Amino acid sequence: MSGKVTRDEVFRQEKGRINDFKFDEQVATVFDDMVTRSVPFYVEMQRMVAELAGDFATPGSCIYDLGCSTGTTMLLLNEVVAPDVSLVGLDNSEEMLAKCRDKLNAQGIERPLELRYADLDQDLTLQNASVVTMLLTLQFVRPLHRERLMQDIYTGLHENGCLLLVEKVLGEDSLFNRLFISYYYDYKRRVGYSDLEITQKREALENVLIPYKLHENCELLRRTGFRYVDTFFKWYNFCGIVAVK
Repeated sequence: MSGKVTRDEVFRQEKGRINDFKFDEQVATVFDDMVTRSVPFYVEMQRMVAELAGDFATPGSCIYDLGCSTGTTMLLLNEVVAPDVSLVGLDNSEEMLAKCRDKLNAQGIERPLELRYADLDQDLTLQNASVVTMLLTLQFVRPLHRERLMQDIYTGLHENGCLLLVEKVLGEDSLFNRLFISYYYDYKRRVGYSDLEITQKREALENVLIPYKLHENCELLRRTGFRYVDTFFKWYNFCGIVAVK
């Protein structure tokens, strides 16, 4: 993270009505703090994604960051890939893209770079892609569109190109799912979120963030055609998956 980070207090006060979660200006302003405190080992997962991407990115190709949010992943990718690799960030929130643009401009990145609006529930075309990153993004795509999106990514990737996913996941059965969620809320309390904040955010995300089980995500990737699929990170109900075309 770079620059001053505004503390996340979006759900600190009791709300009379809980609306569906949106990546609006209020969330974009505090997002770096929100995601760092809400996702266990977020900084380490980002480092791992950049490390993996550095091995798969080929000279002169493009890396697409789908759901680029405020640009944290793109900043790390900039440090590990060759100068002639283009970075392309896509997001469906203009507010997040604005924060991303400011953060990247502040670092004075000198490589081909593009940020643009994209709705991943619609058709997607990738060009000259050696790596695609999706950190906590697929879970916000409507399930109806996920297989089509994976096919679009697979089609746009070079042979031996890779997709790097970080997702919130369900436990493989109800016993572990309940335990993992309980441990996750304990984690959120340890980093300073109140029970009110936890409850209100959970309600806001209920119809917006729809997680799959880990094996369902892996099966989706294999069904799409990816030859190699493996898990590079797992913490209770969060995981990182790497898939190679």
